[in-house]
Amino acid sequence: MSRERLQKYLARCGVASRRASEAIIVEGRVRVNGQVAAELGTTIDPETDRVDVDGHFIRPPRRQTTIVLNKPLGVISTVSDPQERITVLDYVKDLDVRLYPVGRLDYDSEGLIVLTDDGDLALRLTHPSHDVEKEYHAFMRGDASPAVMRELSDGLDLDGRVTAPARFSIMERREAGTWVRVVLHEGRNRQIRRMAAVMDLDIVRLIRVRIGSLRLGDLPTGSWRHLSPADLAALQGKAV
Repeated sequence: MSRERLQKYLARCGVASRRASEAIIVEGRVRVNGQVAAELGTTIDPETDRVDVDGHFIRPPRRQTTIVLNKPLGVISTVSDPQERITVLDYVKDLDVRLYPVGRLDYDSEGLIVLTDDGDLALRLTHPSHDVEKEYHAFMRGDASPAVMRELSDGLDLDGRVTAPARFSIMERREAGTWVRVVLHEGRNRQIRRMAAVMDLDIVRLIRVRIGSLRLGDLPTGSWRHLSPADLAALQGKAV
């Protein structure tokens, strides 16, 4: 095998995403053949070099694992939580692999979240250059009129920067509120809730139902499944 950039190797080994692996390198937590490797330009030979992170020997998993979880409300989408709340990894304890969540889904939101040890896939799903759509179903109270939907879709000023064009459309009106379909190409912190608040809309429930070509479907809350080869190929932009 040819030489490989250290951050790409760490991501392939499931240590963290490629971007997060760069931070780990800069922090001086990585050693190659016993020597600290704090330069992002460092390359290694995966066949002959030994790589350690925080004193632990790192090597690629025999087989990369990617799953989709239907995250319940009140669950943290991080690897750990200082307040010892339930995290998404608590739902996959039986898997003998080290997974990490791709992006985040708010504590008070629910639905589709991907867990993987494939750093390249994580980068593809999260980096803005890949323009991966994320679809949500939101139950809102307030004036969810077509005019308001158009204004939300065109973009609003959040923190001095206008949100990218999105798609807000009415799915179903009920006496208690309105179900709205939201499709985003960006993922700012609590973006949908903050946009709704600008328009005096209150989000009662927010469910992510799709990332790119991957749909939540009828997966029960708190359950997970392995991605099929077709799922993975579509997310990676490859022909099946």
